[in-house]
Amino acid sequence: MLKNILLAAAASIAVAATGTSIASAQNDAAVKNIVLVHGGFVDGSGWKGVYDILKKDGYTVSIVQNPTTSLADDVAVTRRAIDQLDGPVVLVGHSYGGVVVSEAGTNEKVRSVVYIAAFAPDKGESVSSLIANPPEGASVPPILPPVDGFLFLDKAKFAASFAADVDPETAAFMADSQVPWGVEALAGAVTEPAWKVKPSFYLVASDDHMIPPPAQRLMAKRAGATVTEVPGSHAVYVSNPQAVADVIEKAAKAKK
Repeated sequence: MLKNILLAAAASIAVAATGTSIASAQNDAAVKNIVLVHGGFVDGSGWKGVYDILKKDGYTVSIVQNPTTSLADDVAVTRRAIDQLDGPVVLVGHSYGGVVVSEAGTNEKVRSVVYIAAFAPDKGESVSSLIANPPEGASVPPILPPVDGFLFLDKAKFAASFAADVDPETAAFMADSQVPWGVEALAGAVTEPAWKVKPSFYLVASDDHMIPPPAQRLMAKRAGATVTEVPGSHAVYVSNPQAVADVIEKAAKAKK
């Protein structure tokens, strides 16, 4: 009888240990799902270069076409994109998209969040509050006065402020195809930032004239993010997709 009890106990321990090993392996496995979230004034098409690299490297990539009308709407669209994927996700945001991923990234499927020249707000912060007191000497984005509750960048100044290192033809197209950015979206405050509970990664664009690089560095440090810094404009995801993809893949391969 004692022998049988000992054998059963040993078998239970072995099963438990195997289960733990499997769970550990699953947690340590590289993430294969990537969700990309664009920022204000643009749409998801700017991610094409990053998308191509990630797809070639074997990732499943979803690009969120958030309407940039309100934070609540943009978070809802992003969460639907996450829910459609099978398995863990690396959630990536550019610019205002960083606010969206900070709010949406608490989803249980999200393994880590990645900020690309993005806002990384704390609880209660919004784009409006983060840009309220720019440091002395910082570039002021050429945002035109709101019309019907929406904002645009001055087309004549778009390239210099947003996409200085993007080829002129593409920069001109981006200026002419701007998506209206809702004032309500800028005012949307984060409730529980994902970076407080998920690993975070941050790419600083050192030549950014939309979000000052010193502000990017401070937000990245506050978030405890793994930081990469490269020369680049605010549109670094367009001009240097390889550098952006490298940061995303680093996040995907990091152990939980």
